[in-house]
Amino acid sequence: MKKLFLSLAAVATISTTTAITASAEEVDVKSGDTLWGISQDYDVSVEQIKQQNNLTSNLIFPNQQLTVNRNGDTEVAQATTDNSAYTIKPGDTLFAIGQQYNVSVNELKQWNNLSSHMIYSGDTLNVNGSNVATKEKASVASTQSAQPKTQEKQVQTQQQEQKTITMESTAYTANCVGCSGITKTGINLLENPDRKVIAVDPNVIPLGTEVYVEGYGKAVAGDIGGDIQGNRIDVFIPSQSEALNWGRKSVDVTILD
Repeated sequence: MKKLFLSLAAVATISTTTAITASAEEVDVKSGDTLWGISQDYDVSVEQIKQQNNLTSNLIFPNQQLTVNRNGDTEVAQATTDNSAYTIKPGDTLFAIGQQYNVSVNELKQWNNLSSHMIYSGDTLNVNGSNVATKEKASVASTQSAQPKTQEKQVQTQQQEQKTITMESTAYTANCVGCSGITKTGINLLENPDRKVIAVDPNVIPLGTEVYVEGYGKAVAGDIGGDIQGNRIDVFIPSQSEALNWGRKSVDVTILD
């Protein structure tokens, strides 16, 4: 059974100026369950579940009890960090670094004066930029408040239509004979099975682009494929059975940056 109770585990990492009451659920692990599958059911990331339960690996066992905070059950708070600089490691991408520090790819590019998604091992990135983000949000809010509501809705609709593409999708897994598990952009999918990655035609969606795939979620264009040409994508799913269940279908892909 699932029980509701108050979780205070995350209080230590939240700014002292923010008060949070988080609603969590206790999940009984069943045979065949995986952290990735549970994360999909509760709309949270694998890393969040591991942090909430002090797990050091992705292994879970039947009858084990996990605490899961649904994304929709907690107020959004700004996590504090002591460091504003991040040293880039081999295989890093702007999308992955943004996920780690809870910032967007566009913010990282703006704070570091980047004109593309290319980053290089050994370089450092500004991953804080809170003052820049605050000023930017204030400017956007001021501009939007000056627009009539009808005009604002028209602008938002036009932008959404320009960024959304209907594409044919299939799924793939890194656990196959002859597969290295390393994507074109250097992401190790065998070591990071919870990463949301899609294979694309770079002429349609450039590598490193952050996207939202209908029925899959927020992902990064991090790989290519011989058959992935034109309006086609391949979504990465760690479980072979779930990848087969995905099948072939049309999905809306929204470009986020």
